[in-house]
Amino acid sequence: MSQSTTEKTRCRWCGTDPLYMEYHDKEWGREVHDDETLFEFLVLESAQAGLSWITILRRREGYRKAFANFDVQKVAKFDQNDVDRLLQDVGIIRNKLKVASTIRNAQLFIEIQKEFGSFDKYLYGFMPNGKSINNSNNKDHTLPARTDISDAIAKDMKMRGFKFFGTTIRYAHMQATGMINDHAYTCSFK
Repeated sequence: MSQSTTEKTRCRWCGTDPLYMEYHDKEWGREVHDDETLFEFLVLESAQAGLSWITILRRREGYRKAFANFDVQKVAKFDQNDVDRLLQDVGIIRNKLKVASTIRNAQLFIEIQKEFGSFDKYLYGFMPNGKSINNSNNKDHTLPARTDISDAIAKDMKMRGFKFFGTTIRYAHMQATGMINDHAYTCSFK
């Protein structure tokens, strides 16, 4: 049986879950340079630590509501009352350490914005020639869990005090925000 010419091929990892497919088709691997979106994915990716990405995608709107529409300035000012509220919020992962780290990471995010002009400039300072990497045109490319670049960024972020943001999560953040395009060679959405 031949494949229809209108049928599109996706990367295998997204499976058949409609939410996963929409994320794959419209966001994953698409280059993003605005700090608001970079902060959103920082919150979501750090929440993912130890969990599946689909678990976080299903709670994305809960995170949006719980964390002030991903407004980094507001999140950075959250206090103990906000922590208590968040730990009761069934729309997010109610992990005390992750909630506390999200607030602290927001504060550190702002410090980086002040130092570099934007979080985007900070991140792309680690990239070769300040540009994203497109692996989707390489037939033989396999998806790594980390790279030397994600190691370097994660190390620097850890030194600055970021939590729940090691090299594997850093690499996933790079994929989510298009710093790395890891769509499969055969993917129609690359």
